[in-house]
Amino acid sequence: MTDFSRRGFLALGGAGMLAACQNTVVGNGVGSQGGAQIDARVRETQAYLFNNFPGTKQLAGRASGILTMPLVTEAGFGFGGAYGRGVLQIQGTTVDYYSATKASIGFQIGAQQYAHMLFFTTDQALQDFRRSPGWAASADIRYATPAEGGSIGKETTELDPVIAFVFGQQGLMAGATLAGVKYTRIIV
Repeated sequence: MTDFSRRGFLALGGAGMLAACQNTVVGNGVGSQGGAQIDARVRETQAYLFNNFPGTKQLAGRASGILTMPLVTEAGFGFGGAYGRGVLQIQGTTVDYYSATKASIGFQIGAQQYAHMLFFTTDQALQDFRRSPGWAASADIRYATPAEGGSIGKETTELDPVIAFVFGQQGLMAGATLAGVKYTRIIV
């Protein structure tokens, strides 16, 4: 009976998480109007970040390229995953669409949504990203908090080839990190 209770609890919890995320995942670009919807969300996301954290607009002006993921949905109950779609822009022009996926296992429960942007501050970092068949976020990324967005300076961009901003978090999971996220070029 104890085994059944644990299995039943896990199955019920997993089904509940899946049901709770169904509308979120569908609203995350899966089965949507493709590129037009992603582009609209990217414009809104960038406007939000640049208006609320003015230093990020200057950083964007100096960046070789920017990957914007306007909506990433993450959920977990022992096993977890995340998914989102966005665009890579070079000098303000969309050049490619990307998906971000993440799988995890461990002590976790909950769901959240967030946006993130990767600023490639060197041509080499951007080239490495674009040439990779599936680029994985790693310790090479410098994470900046939105509070730093108003004061991120030239010295930061000279030292860090990729700067990530994670913002707009909503949900019941603590924190958001891009460690282990895999970015893959997609066709929309």
